Amino acid sequence: MKDIEIHLQNEPGALAEMGEILGAAGVSLEGGGTFLHKGKGIAHFLVKDAQKAKEVLEEKGIEVAAIHDVLIQKLRQGIPGQLGRICRIMANSKINILVQYSDHYNQLILVVDDHEKGKTISDNWAKQIYE
Repeated sequence: MKDIEIHLQNEPGALAEMGEILGAAGVSLEGGGTFLHKGKGIAHFLVKDAQKAKEVLEEKGIEVAAIHDVLIQKLRQGIPGQLGRICRIMANSKINILVQYSDHYNQLILVVDDHEKGKTISDNWAKQIYE
């Protein structure tokens, strides 16, 4: 899985067009979201085939800003403070979280500035080894 960062026009139908293009190409969105920043739509979505998504969007004139590796982590939902705790461990390790959202399985999706270091922390978290 990869995160695809898409820049959208701030106008009615821009998100619908993006979704229709990806759907017609058989690209499923497994999580993500959109927001508006300085008048520009920014979308981050989790996809299995990011290269295919990029190609079909760019063919239709939709800007794909980046494809990112992701960390996928299942938080223990019954324990309050899980997001803060894993993010604090990342911060204490000097890892900046660039993007955060959830997928369709309520898993935490992170894009970080140091993927390898973040992956080590994420792997340890899954084994309940906390730094």
